[in-house]
Amino acid sequence: MSERRVRAVRGATTVTHDEPALIREATRELLDAMATRNALEPADIISIIFTVTADLTSEFPARAARELGWVDIPLLCTMEMPVGGALPRCIRVLLHAECARAKGEIVHVYLRDARTLRPDLDTP
Repeated sequence: MSERRVRAVRGATTVTHDEPALIREATRELLDAMATRNALEPADIISIIFTVTADLTSEFPARAARELGWVDIPLLCTMEMPVGGALPRCIRVLLHAECARAKGEIVHVYLRDARTLRPDLDTP
């Protein structure tokens, strides 16, 4: 078996409105894609940091991880820096996991309008 190392997986998505159900749905979709594309199980995940833009205040994205059953993973939600011209209604994720993949094999996931943040990654 390959040696397991700590890796960071980035991801982002957007919602159309600041509504709790939309934030949870988009976050679950993103977390599922990040885990699936990197062959991660919940036991592999060390911690997750979520950021949201200032226009998202109705829900904690971490709640979506709890809804996925990820109850023993440390989660942190915080506000994104309010930089002018930034993508609105955006949820960003930095997931730390232990896996056998090399850095270059990690698949970072950008969904919905967040795909514009990293068009070089071309993640559908």
